[in-house]
Amino acid sequence: MKQALAILLLLFCIDTSASPLFPVKTDSPRATLKTFMQAMQDYREGVKTQDQDKKRRIEDALRTFAPSNSITITDQDKEKAAILLKEVIDRVILVNYEYIPDESYDKSRWRLKDTELVIKKMDAGDRAEEWLITEDTWTRARIFYSRVSDLPYVEGSGKGALYKKSIIEAYVPPWAQRTTLDVPNWKFIGLFLFAILGLLLKLIAAFVIRHAKGLFKDEDAWRFKALLAIERPAALFIAVIVWFIGLEIIALEGTFRTIINALVQVFLGVSLVWMSLQFISFLGDYFMTIADKTESELDDQLVPFGVKVLRVVAVAFGTLLVLQNMGVNVASLIAGLGLGGLAFALAAKDTAANLFGSVMILIDRPFKIGDWINVDGMDGTVEEIGFRSTRVRTFYNSVVSVPNATVANTRVDNYGQRMFRRTNTTLGLTYDTPPEKIEAFCEGIKNILNANEFVRKDYFHVCFSGYGDFSLNIMVYFFLVVGDWSEELVERQNIYLEILRLAEELNVEFAFPTQSLHVETLPDKAIEKDHSQDPNELAQKAKEFGPHGAKSKPKGLGLYKPQFKEIQS
Repeated sequence: MKQALAILLLLFCIDTSASPLFPVKTDSPRATLKTFMQAMQDYREGVKTQDQDKKRRIEDALRTFAPSNSITITDQDKEKAAILLKEVIDRVILVNYEYIPDESYDKSRWRLKDTELVIKKMDAGDRAEEWLITEDTWTRARIFYSRVSDLPYVEGSGKGALYKKSIIEAYVPPWAQRTTLDVPNWKFIGLFLFAILGLLLKLIAAFVIRHAKGLFKDEDAWRFKALLAIERPAALFIAVIVWFIGLEIIALEGTFRTIINALVQVFLGVSLVWMSLQFISFLGDYFMTIADKTESELDDQLVPFGVKVLRVVAVAFGTLLVLQNMGVNVASLIAGLGLGGLAFALAAKDTAANLFGSVMILIDRPFKIGDWINVDGMDGTVEEIGFRSTRVRTFYNSVVSVPNATVANTRVDNYGQRMFRRTNTTLGLTYDTPPEKIEAFCEGIKNILNANEFVRKDYFHVCFSGYGDFSLNIMVYFFLVVGDWSEELVERQNIYLEILRLAEELNVEFAFPTQSLHVETLPDKAIEKDHSQDPNELAQKAKEFGPHGAKSKPKGLGLYKPQFKEIQS
């Protein structure tokens, strides 16, 4: 019994109003207005005595404001509205709380006598059933103040919240203080002047940077290129900074501030993103010059890919920055996107697969820019490896975009990675070719291959491979060590021309793929066969087609001029 009595006494002694978490009273028009006025009076005393605890009482006053639907209104705007609203009330009426309705009030809104200050009962949202000062009331606080600023404080009131006019407001002439569309005329004039000043400074900045470029005589100098990259976006950025300063000095409010602030924020984002993209391009050019000097070809592909990634990041970051500065809760926006992540992932699965495909191409390096590849049944030269696709220039000079997911999951034949380029052909000789000529012909072809500097010497074959339907077949199998297809064609042509000259020298004829009737003799005339050539003479003729031989011309006679690379004879 004594313990229960002690607990009751303790409860009665607790001062609940002293709790820092004690809620503000907004359960009736009387409680709401009283909370606001007392909190702002404490704030006034805190400003006067520099008491930080009392200055923070303005936060309780802001709790009596209805939430705003505008994304451009900041906490500073609300604090200024609370200060001006206190100034207005103390200049027009001495509040008597006995005449303000309490919890028994059965209507949904109440208006302070002889004012447009309205307190309304919220019917939805987190603050439903609370009586709050309407958004239309506190957002128009500056307009109310402009109408009563010349009136003295009502006797017995709290005498405002120590609001002081800015220097401009104190010294502008009366005609400039008149309002147009609820905005003082001097603010329109100030906006115009700051707009002109920003554009003027933009021209001056561009002029200075342009003349600074003239200090570098060599246009390839990196300092020159850096100034060239940031010239125009930097000038726009300076103009935007001037406009921001003007908005702070003029202190626009309402719809005009929302519109103009949004425009300036957009210009800020554009200037920053533009400057970032220009600087990223500059860095890309700089690192490409370094990559060109290295032996590795991986950095030649990574630099363009990295530039693209940085550009996407710059645009995304700039967009989020603009949204954040305009009052959009970016964290909530990203969280909201996360709720639809599954649906987004399903819709963008192909895009994600292509992106991962591009990463795998750069890591695995099945080919590089400039390689001749065969992918998905299509031949061509790789021109670009992008986020979504790889661009291939076909031999018809068209450009085919192959999705990176397809490239990563299909067989890629990279002709550009060949160490040697194979040639396998069959030469058909007529059936009347004697064996010694066939042997000399094969030896001569071997000498031709040995004489050509682009033929792989450790592995080639030249032999009489069989009897065809209409010819004696000679197999010629060798590899060329060349850099590209154009050079391969030229060297193959040189070898074939040498073989043709060898055949003429040995009096060897190539067979035609036809069937013919061969008559050995006629009744009145016999055909004499040529068996007079000496084997040593034939061997000597074959040897003359070898290295440094009298008839050896591994690079041709010089009559043919390659269109891509001149071959010295």
